[in-house]
Amino acid sequence: MKITIISGSPRKASITVRVAKYLCDYFPQKYPAHHFDYIQLNEVELPFIQEVWSTLADVPDVYKKTAEKIFGADAFVLVTPEYNGSMSSAIRNLFDHFPKQHRKVFGIVTASEGALGGIRAAVAMQNQICAWFGIPSPHMLTVSQMTQKFSDDGKLLDEKFLHNIMTFTHEFIWLAEAVYQSKTHPR
Repeated sequence: MKITIISGSPRKASITVRVAKYLCDYFPQKYPAHHFDYIQLNEVELPFIQEVWSTLADVPDVYKKTAEKIFGADAFVLVTPEYNGSMSSAIRNLFDHFPKQHRKVFGIVTASEGALGGIRAAVAMQNQICAWFGIPSPHMLTVSQMTQKFSDDGKLLDEKFLHNIMTFTHEFIWLAEAVYQSKTHPR
């Protein structure tokens, strides 16, 4: 199964990229049977949506590498800060360029310096994922006090938080595998 992790902050000095980097290291170690790709949206400057790219051939060459990761993914993990009670508009803009994500599982990760860890963004993302025809994993990872939990280079600083990460990743992988199996081996 191919899983694409997306760091959704468009800011060059993003702090949420810390948890995305951590997950990029963590997932392959714990789940080596799967392939993991990474998109960091502060390095991809997509224009505002003008058209939907229905196939890889429709995508302008400058965005092909990113598009290959979207078209090739069987599931996604979205990592976003909370902006005004919602997710990053960069994630929304990214997925608006592509067809619906029928029966693909989405893991939701939000992060902030505040005490709630971006929970309002997580709730908004559940609705948006359904609009993309995706399946939001019900167990989300909300990271409060981000700079106390992850270093600049994506290392875990708060070992007690590892339990939250393990629970999130286990539940996400379980659901993604179940959905993937149902699509590849229908009854």
